[in-house]
Amino acid sequence: MYRFRLYPSHTQRERLFDNFKTCKEIYNNLLEASIGTYKTTGKTMRKFDYNKLLTGKYPDVFSQVKQNVSDRVAKSFQNFFRRVKDPSYREKGFPRFKSRVHSITYPQSGFRFKSQRHLHISKIGNIPIILHRTPKGKVKTLTIKINKAGQWFAIFSCEVEPFVVQHQSAIAVGLDVGLEHFATISTGETISNPRHIVKAEKRLKHLQRIVSRRKRGSRNRWKAVHRLAIQHVKVANQRLDFLHKTSRELVSKHGFIAVEKLSINEMMHNHHLAKHISDVSWGCFIRMLEYKAVTSGSTLVKVNPRNTSKTCSRCGAITDSMPLNQRMFSCGVCGFVLHRDHNASLNILRVGRDSPEFTPADDHVRPLIVGAVVNEPGTI
Repeated sequence: MYRFRLYPSHTQRERLFDNFKTCKEIYNNLLEASIGTYKTTGKTMRKFDYNKLLTGKYPDVFSQVKQNVSDRVAKSFQNFFRRVKDPSYREKGFPRFKSRVHSITYPQSGFRFKSQRHLHISKIGNIPIILHRTPKGKVKTLTIKINKAGQWFAIFSCEVEPFVVQHQSAIAVGLDVGLEHFATISTGETISNPRHIVKAEKRLKHLQRIVSRRKRGSRNRWKAVHRLAIQHVKVANQRLDFLHKTSRELVSKHGFIAVEKLSINEMMHNHHLAKHISDVSWGCFIRMLEYKAVTSGSTLVKVNPRNTSKTCSRCGAITDSMPLNQRMFSCGVCGFVLHRDHNASLNILRVGRDSPEFTPADDHVRPLIVGAVVNEPGTI
């Protein structure tokens, strides 16, 4: 995926917004038609039926954009029926009517590069684009998107030829993510938690108070909301920049990385830590590690997190309880003392090395620490 900034003119923005509104209308109409057909006939409509309903309608929208909307409706019902058959899903998620649309997709055609500085889009025109790098591979789809700060983007999905990369390093490590430190590596290194939302909280609260004081529907309220959205986008960009750089550094140094398979949605139920868990974005970080490990030749393994914090990495004994405020792990059997996150990372590495993905070529890791002294346990 390649993402580039777009700078449409006022007229082009109006055309794009009209396309968004029309696509929303198409989606809702197709959804309503599908529900009505099922109630009367007991049969579900397919993508071919949706496209047939769109024939000759909505001439201001490119034909394949309309077909992409019908494809989304068809897939939403397919996913719904799949979840109905799977008992592991508690919420089946019936397709909903849309109140707004923030993107449109050109699946195959309707776009081309007019020059290095302009992108031609059917029904819209030649939009200035910042092409800071050349997309590699065959361009499959183009998505035009706007974020809450009013910034426009062109997102290209490209198909590239598969390739095999041999990682230069044979070092294997375990990685334990946390809040006191963003991550603790089994080698003893730690990655500090940048706490982006905490640092920006004062500014965000100030802007939010300004929004709440403005009259609803007024121009000044719209300006205040826009300034607040820009600040939120800035925090999100800072977070993504940190995650990209950290994940790239880890996969470049290590040939084998073991991480925990976390249930982040359940962890968010802890209202005392939910804000900080959301801020560190563990799920996004692990997804970045996954795809960057493939392109760098590294191996990433997700292990079961059960008892990784309670197990002694020296003798394997399991303690009865290990509350979050207890930052030091102390084994009651062998007397081993270590920071809880470092101890957990060693256990994660041990479980990861037992997985089928681990090969002897990766076994070039430092020996487990027999004794260690940590001066201060720290806090979350």
